[in-house]
Amino acid sequence: MAASGAPSAADASPWSALRLWYPRPATQWVEALPLGNGRLGAMVWGGGKHERIQLNEDTLYAGGPYDPTPPDALAALPEVRRLLFAGRYAEAEALANAKMMGRPHKQMPYQPLGDLVLDFFEIAETNGYRRELDLDAALATSTFEARGLQHRREVFVSPVDQCVAMRLSGDQPGRISLRIALDSDQPSKAIGADGEAGLLLRGRNEAAFGVEGKLRFALRLRVLPTGGTLRHHGDRIEVRDADEVLLLLTAATSYRRHDDVSGDPEAITRDQLDAAARKKWPAMRDDHLAAHRALFRRVSIDLGRTPPAVAALPTDERVARFAEGEDPELAALYHQFGRYLLIASSRPGTQPANLQGVWNDLLQPPWESKYTININMQMNYWPAEANALAECVEPLERMLFDLAQTGARTARDMYGAPGWVVHHNTDLWRATAPVDGAQWGLWPLGGAWLLQQLWDRWDYGRDPGYLRKVYPLFKGAAEFFAATLVEDPGTGAMVTAPSISPENVHPHGAALCAGPSMDAQILRDLFGQCIEAAALLGVDDDFQKQLAALRERLPPHRIGKAGQLQEWQQDWDMAAPEIDHRHVSHLYALHPSSQVNLRDTPELAAAARRSLEIRGDEATGWGIGWRLNLWARLRDGERAMKILRMLVSPARTYPNLFDAHPPFQIDGNFGGTAGITELLVQSWGGTIFLLPALPKAWPSGELHGVRVRNAAGIDLSWRDGTLVQATLHSDKGGGYRIEHRGRELALTLAAGESATLRPGGRGLVRA
Repeated sequence: MAASGAPSAADASPWSALRLWYPRPATQWVEALPLGNGRLGAMVWGGGKHERIQLNEDTLYAGGPYDPTPPDALAALPEVRRLLFAGRYAEAEALANAKMMGRPHKQMPYQPLGDLVLDFFEIAETNGYRRELDLDAALATSTFEARGLQHRREVFVSPVDQCVAMRLSGDQPGRISLRIALDSDQPSKAIGADGEAGLLLRGRNEAAFGVEGKLRFALRLRVLPTGGTLRHHGDRIEVRDADEVLLLLTAATSYRRHDDVSGDPEAITRDQLDAAARKKWPAMRDDHLAAHRALFRRVSIDLGRTPPAVAALPTDERVARFAEGEDPELAALYHQFGRYLLIASSRPGTQPANLQGVWNDLLQPPWESKYTININMQMNYWPAEANALAECVEPLERMLFDLAQTGARTARDMYGAPGWVVHHNTDLWRATAPVDGAQWGLWPLGGAWLLQQLWDRWDYGRDPGYLRKVYPLFKGAAEFFAATLVEDPGTGAMVTAPSISPENVHPHGAALCAGPSMDAQILRDLFGQCIEAAALLGVDDDFQKQLAALRERLPPHRIGKAGQLQEWQQDWDMAAPEIDHRHVSHLYALHPSSQVNLRDTPELAAAARRSLEIRGDEATGWGIGWRLNLWARLRDGERAMKILRMLVSPARTYPNLFDAHPPFQIDGNFGGTAGITELLVQSWGGTIFLLPALPKAWPSGELHGVRVRNAAGIDLSWRDGTLVQATLHSDKGGGYRIEHRGRELALTLAAGESATLRPGGRGLVRA
């Protein structure tokens, strides 16, 4: 029996196409299907005879609370600065490596928890196999026939009941028989019976880089068969001849916050499991669906119809064909997959999405699967506000309050400064010192860039209470830079020193420098936002004046000899060892900021375009994701579509749609979602831009539910490349400017008021 890619008539709804599907089980981790509730992650392989569900818990990192602040950094700082300003960059970097790097030089890796392992007694060959991930239901399902029984297996991770729930069923009673086990790569694991129908896996995390493991963890399983028999066999459970079987798993660690590991994971998991087991599957599933869809269904996107023969193909085959240009529904699916991943890996009360979201199967994952904050974590949250997922930013907000505490110690001990600072990486323990090496780590702008996401949270929501809550974070970051900026003796500008243009080596045998362009760009935003927030809140008049004066003395944007936007104060770009470097840090001003743009700074925008051309299109997955957003800001829909086709290809997208750095990093998925949105709607500089970079491949479509600045939502539709109409919904009232094809319309709306706009003879008109 052949598997079909077409949804059934019963599923015929705008949401039914939002499914990944495959005609065979996963054979490698990047083929498995991701589920999550922000805190728990599950990768479902979908095997017929042998099923594996790999599990994560978002606080299971190695190590424990630690302070990595280097003891000799403050004493070395003046000499490092002197060497930089003398042009002795390699010497400055060598001294910084010796005296200014964190102890240890690495941070703690995110760890896998374990596996649920199912072995079925009477299954050999399968027929009509299909496995799928329904994004709208956050549900993984596999179906097949074996020995005359039609099997159905369903898995979800409930944000309501805080458990992984799996149901095994068939179309005949008394035919489900299997052996159930828990396993883990954690060296300290111990597995045993937990009551009459359960298993308990527990242990302690590992030390890493000299930091002792301080966390205890627990994973509980309860097996609830309908009919048949259940028996323990050591650390396994056997079920025979059941009508169906419900499996529930809960997990926790002893982590309470970055300086407190006193939690009781066994009590937490017991209470959660007892509560979940009191609910029936339909009620649990309905509660899960309601909680997921309350977020997921806020935004819908239609980029046109895919030919039925292409739409019916398995997802990995569609990815392989995407460059052929006949599958706009896959672009819409990819967009919504990014929204799905953010919901699944970052919910209120959880840890933020790390380099792999919440999914990792390796004790030593790439880049420790932690938080890299010189682009990657920022990109994780680019889709949040515009795609109506403001709640998903809450974990990042809480992290920043933690970092303001640990970063205050680093600011004091490394720089002798007030306020707070964090460099290019952090982890569960909120480490803020530079790590890895000066070429990568000695960049003090990580926290300042992360704050831009909280500014967006304010700007899209306009809640004065929220601004009052987060203002101390902005003030503390600004206080640090107000105290540590130094005058460049060559230019008179106030610059960061030491710093780097993230991860890029300049022509003088080092990455370390003074005042790279990106730093000034981020500080221009930070200082401006701090001034605006203080004025709105009616506080800190003198500090506002101090920051305004400093802002004027930051290094200006410069255009170099190749017509490019300079990456450094000096015109070094064309002599840099990696002219096609994956980072495009100096283009922060174009996106995610809007300091450089086609409307207000056309010469600088042209220079940014030249920089992009010099860098080239080929990059890591996230590097391509950033380039997609940059070309969208330059309103070049065709170049952006070329970039999107590079991103959604087997070279940069795994069979399960995970982004390939390679290896897997989730930021490219989020950058792709944000970039697709930017092609259709942009919101910056006090203006909403409609279809600013619409590619020819999407001549007709609709977008509903996206958000814009000043607390509003917008719906729009277009046909034959032309806007049909747009409807703006204002939450709190205010003035809006809407631009389409160079024509603007100014509107003033009351709170709760909507306005529908259509193209008219002289531009947009209100219907």
